Amino acid sequence: MMRVFIAENQTMLKTALTGILNLEDDIEVIDSAEDGRTALTKIRNLQPDIAILDIEMPKMSGLDVAEELFRDKKSISKIVILTTFAQADYFQRAVNAKVSGYLLKDSPSDELISDLYKIIAGHSIYAPELVTSLINLKKNPLSKREKDILRLVEKGLTTKKVAGQLFLSEGTVRNYMSTILDKLHAANRITAIQIAKKNDWI
Repeated sequence: MMRVFIAENQTMLKTALTGILNLEDDIEVIDSAEDGRTALTKIRNLQPDIAILDIEMPKMSGLDVAEELFRDKKSISKIVILTTFAQADYFQRAVNAKVSGYLLKDSPSDELISDLYKIIAGHSIYAPELVTSLINLKKNPLSKREKDILRLVEKGLTTKKVAGQLFLSEGTVRNYMSTILDKLHAANRITAIQIAKKNDWI
């Protein structure tokens, strides 16, 4: 019997998914949650065979939960992200957290069930749209030195302190920052940091 846990904050969708899965003779939805923090606690306690997580949930996102489970190394559950978000940066986070599946909510129900059986058998299943988006993910335009400078700026260091840490002149640091802003099409340092972090470039 495949023991499944569902984390989904939309009650109607959670109920529908539960009903569809419970129609299968060898699948049982053992519990559910509507926020990420509750889901994390229940998954750790129940150790389901598969935990299906939505991304957008209160308190903790599905990706946050997946990352926590990956970090603590205690969960034997296979994690499946089921979402409407076909975004490369989300997908990259899921891949880094070693999720077993990243599936889209608009997939047919019989396809979802088939994918769950494949995942429990040890396969990793990712929606083709997500694989394409990851391949097309923009490459980091920043050099190693530029990344070092931006990380220090993110920590709140002044130009003088950045220069001191990297053994550069203040003028050289300012030139690097100007180049960083140009590369990221950012109006200021704060925007540059936001862009770089969003794309996992620093």
